[in-house]
Amino acid sequence: MTIERSEPSTTADERTMLEGWLNYHRETLAWKCEGLTDEQLRTASVEPSTMSLMGLVRHMAEVEQGWFRTVMAAEQTDPPYSSQEDPDGEFHLTEADTWAEAHATWRAQIKAADEHAARFTLDDLSVGKHRRTGERFNLRWIYTHMIEEYARHNGHADLLRERIDGSTGD
Repeated sequence: MTIERSEPSTTADERTMLEGWLNYHRETLAWKCEGLTDEQLRTASVEPSTMSLMGLVRHMAEVEQGWFRTVMAAEQTDPPYSSQEDPDGEFHLTEADTWAEAHATWRAQIKAADEHAARFTLDDLSVGKHRRTGERFNLRWIYTHMIEEYARHNGHADLLRERIDGSTGD
């Protein structure tokens, strides 16, 4: 499977542009993982870090769930990988963890996120609140934050992929 990334429009309305950039960054992360084995995807960067490409995908599944489902829509769901006992569980991989499961979970969270976001305008405030601060956010802020979150982690993914097999690219 070859990942096709669509460049966001340079003339779209605000919402279309925000959704375009978010989808672009989602596909960039998928592209950075393309063609690697489960073992390669579980490969951590350098000690003591446990960051890996599979861990980043699992992390972004939790981020998608947290912002769009928990905060924006106030849907009560448990994170798929982390817990109170292991708050960074998405990065704590074992040989039993597979790309197929991580990718399916991430894509399911993206689908749910997009479905929830479609119910709101950019100016609508979240139904739920941030778990630590109690703040509410409008959808515009959440889209902007998600673009930033993916962009930052795609920088990590660039370095991880280059370390694994020498592949580089934007």
